[in-house]
Amino acid sequence: MNRIAAFEKVSLNQFVSDVRSIRDDLGEEEIRAIYEQIHLPRRATSGSAGYDFTAPYDLVIKPGCEVLVPTGIRVRMNPDYVLLLFPRSGLGFKYRLQLNNTVGVIDSDYYAADNEGHIFCKLTNDSRQGKTVSISAGTGMVQGIFLPFGITEDDSSDGVRTGGFGSTGQ
Repeated sequence: MNRIAAFEKVSLNQFVSDVRSIRDDLGEEEIRAIYEQIHLPRRATSGSAGYDFTAPYDLVIKPGCEVLVPTGIRVRMNPDYVLLLFPRSGLGFKYRLQLNNTVGVIDSDYYAADNEGHIFCKLTNDSRQGKTVSISAGTGMVQGIFLPFGITEDDSSDGVRTGGFGSTGQ
């Protein structure tokens, strides 16, 4: 197996800022405590392809609702790889839990973005049986898989990333 990446936590300041932009019910000490409990993504078994990202705090997602989750995680990876994020299989199967953008695409240059490459997940409970999804802090919610990718022979892109969603302008 090729070793092509390393997960890291974003800085505490970045995490506090990002959580505050989403959750006004948490104080700085609560956010600091959440940050201290964040685990870097890991594979469950030696045969697993996916690295499990865990919920930083308890999540309750009612049917038809969505939640934006700051993972507290960033990833440094070789430039010819991409990290793809998918809902964990069991949550998708039981609750139709979905990522709003269907598959999260984390490019290698996102690591150097203005927000420290902080990976967010926007989850939607698309349950058709009226089931509420509850994910406890520290429980897996999405999985990330690293894949190599290629570029076309005539590729001449030379842009520089500054942000996340839609930051490349196209």
